[in-house]
Amino acid sequence: MIALAITFAVSGAALSAVGVQLQAAGVRAESRESGLRLRGLARLTHNPTWLMGLAVLSLCAVLQILALALAPVTVVAPIVVLALPVSVVINARANGVRLDAAALLAVVTSTGGVVLFVALAAGAAKPVGFDRSAVLYATVIVAGAVLVLGVAGGMRRGIVRCVAFAAATGAAYGLVSVLVRDVTFSFQHGGLPAVSPLAMTALAFAFAAGSLLLQHAYSSGPPDVVVGCQTVLNPLVATALGIGLLDETVDAGGVRGLGLVAGALAAVIGVAMLARHHPDAMRQAGRVEPAQGPGQEPGGEPDTSVSASSTRKGIRPRA
Repeated sequence: MIALAITFAVSGAALSAVGVQLQAAGVRAESRESGLRLRGLARLTHNPTWLMGLAVLSLCAVLQILALALAPVTVVAPIVVLALPVSVVINARANGVRLDAAALLAVVTSTGGVVLFVALAAGAAKPVGFDRSAVLYATVIVAGAVLVLGVAGGMRRGIVRCVAFAAATGAAYGLVSVLVRDVTFSFQHGGLPAVSPLAMTALAFAFAAGSLLLQHAYSSGPPDVVVGCQTVLNPLVATALGIGLLDETVDAGGVRGLGLVAGALAAVIGVAMLARHHPDAMRQAGRVEPAQGPGQEPGGEPDTSVSASSTRKGIRPRA
């Protein structure tokens, strides 16, 4: 069962990178002129690229639910980080850019950190039912974090706004993973009457909040930064809740605990590096100029203007 769950999770992670690229392209097309406002959100439902991305991500959600029904959340959730390297490669190819050594190191660092985290967590995971008070506590904690990050994103612009909204999405989706595991485990062992109404309600709100924040993240920055933030925060939040609050591990202390902390720190540092060294972020900071041809301004448009000093000297542009 664990092997099948991992297969579902890996397939979902790879497909999610494709779905994110499609949805990000649709959001950018509808928010290019005035940002992603209510009217822009409504137009997304008529954008074929965005709808195709929605279909792919819906398939990913099905695969994730199947995986969570077969294995503990501390095993399944971290696998979603595999979407990061796939998304970075797809986005770089699509835009014809080459990632520098720092950006590649960021991808390796974040991916390696989560791989270490899940490897250590999987060795101590066990299938358990979640206590209702613990689920409520986890929901309150994550809701507070999502609110803070959402407000921070709304007050900023550029790459910081993108990272804040994507991090809020990751936190919300981390809670979704925990709640899906709670609902599926309860249903398997007690049928529909055993499923908590609290878990179902929180699941619906967390998924809706994460989906809305994700669209705003798409409109604020490059899709691979969005993927990096949410695919790292998602498993870290889910696994931290599974270990710290929901007692899903038999032994997460000592050397294993230090390894878990080290993996989590590496993942977060890697995402921060990616946000800083991504080509879009470097252009916004003025550290990288777009390619220029002869007679072009930095924006890439031909320079047809004549300077005032040239005019005074009697120099005229050639026909």
